Amino acid sequence: MKLMNEQQKDLVRATIPVLQSSGVALTTHFYQRMLNHNPELKHIFNQGHQGAGQQQQALAGAVLAYASHIDDPSVLLPVVERIAHKHVSLGIRAEHYAIVGKHLLASIQEVLGDAATPELIDAWAAAYGKLAELFIDLESSFYQQSVDAAGGWSGWRPFRIVRKQAESAEITSFYMQPIDGGSLPDYQPGQYISLRVYVEELGIYQPRQYSLSDMAGANQFRISVKRQGASETTPEGKVSNLLHANYDVGQLVELSAPGGEFYLQQSNRPVVLLSGGVGITPMIAIGKTLHQQGQREIHFVHSARNSQVHAFKSVSDAFAEKGAKVHYFYDKPQADEAYARTAPFAIADVLPSAPLEAEYYLCGPLPFMRHYISELKAHGVPETQIYAEAFGAGGV
Repeated sequence: MKLMNEQQKDLVRATIPVLQSSGVALTTHFYQRMLNHNPELKHIFNQGHQGAGQQQQALAGAVLAYASHIDDPSVLLPVVERIAHKHVSLGIRAEHYAIVGKHLLASIQEVLGDAATPELIDAWAAAYGKLAELFIDLESSFYQQSVDAAGGWSGWRPFRIVRKQAESAEITSFYMQPIDGGSLPDYQPGQYISLRVYVEELGIYQPRQYSLSDMAGANQFRISVKRQGASETTPEGKVSNLLHANYDVGQLVELSAPGGEFYLQQSNRPVVLLSGGVGITPMIAIGKTLHQQGQREIHFVHSARNSQVHAFKSVSDAFAEKGAKVHYFYDKPQADEAYARTAPFAIADVLPSAPLEAEYYLCGPLPFMRHYISELKAHGVPETQIYAEAFGAGGV
């Protein structure tokens, strides 16, 4: 891939104001165009996020960020790596990039109209080519790592549900083993898999990503799924409700290999685990691993609406019995819930004695994540010691 010239970079930069004002309109047009012409790709994209506009907003932000850093895209590498892990978990391959590029350039032309000169389209073609090459190379390495791992695989692998267990009023765990009887790869505590099921209502397969909620080594995977109800702005979660209602022991699902860049780092620093709602799931895997290792100071902080939706309390209670400092926060603690304080909590109330020496892991709803990441930074915690996993199509 030849380098972009300065004139092409200037043309890409010149589209920044348009992307700022009309980026979502452009990406909405792009998704509609691509999925109309290539409906087979609907199996890859989360139609819930499509309907809510989350993927359109996320892509608009990514395109704007790329245009803004066209001189040095390497500053975006952490975001690129996060997206590449997601792509691999969904089975996105090198050949898909040609389809995306075709419809992205056509969308720029159709949305911008006369402003989309041949020179501008050529500039964006060159820019997209560089970005696609970066993703393809990175994802190829991730696929190879997955295949090379003992018990690893690439693509979708059929699993059977061998156990189903309610963890709270909203969260249910699914234990799954491969139907081929083969071994499973080890994974880092905090990582996720993608699960794919057929949604008859939509007439397509739908993938969803779920954190692995137990430590590796049992030759089975466990995910813990929150049944997503409808809100004023979003419909109920089709896959989560389908799993809760229709998938029982003995039934089959398809899984991708474990992946993701959010996981426990190897160090001797104290660890603070901050979770909200179903964000507790990767923290259970991380907490159990830490206690098995038995070498690091642990602080476990969880916030939930109430005790009925608080999953895995017995597990984190056991962490406390083994020496961890455990804090619970509910929106409205009841008289018999003296173990919990009122949410939201102030970060100063849960910091370790040497807060700048600790590592912080956060998982939960985006507002929760953004608020506590901001609080940690305000207390002087270096960004390099903050690790976050956000659910959904966006980022933090």
